[in-house]
Amino acid sequence: MSFAKAFVTGTIVKAPEKRFTQNDMAIAGFSLNIDPQNETILRVVTFGNLAETVSATVKQGDSVAVEGRLQVNTYKLPNGKDKKVFEINANTVEKIGAASVQQTNAAAVGNENIVSFNQDEIAQDLIDEDEIPF
Repeated sequence: MSFAKAFVTGTIVKAPEKRFTQNDMAIAGFSLNIDPQNETILRVVTFGNLAETVSATVKQGDSVAVEGRLQVNTYKLPNGKDKKVFEINANTVEKIGAASVQQTNAAAVGNENIVSFNQDEIAQDLIDEDEIPF
């Protein structure tokens, strides 16, 4: 087993499944495609309050950014060969893309403290072509 810090973005290909430990701590896991062309799938696991939030708010097809620890587990298959499984123990999971903006806008009705934006609009506002040196 090894650990490394990881930050990945991708599309959820298998919706979160929530379970509980014997001590009633929530655990939610989902599958994330981080490379659509090669179909590179990582398993993401969340714990506690984050697991509760993830299981209630994200679904298959959502784009998310995940930060956590990359863990490589090795298992013995029945034929005697070793199999490595890559998994991220998430510290944060954030929805990204247009779908999250629409959902945030719907949730913001009547709440002035929630600010939502479209990432493309911000990029256009930040670029002043007169200041570009080339």
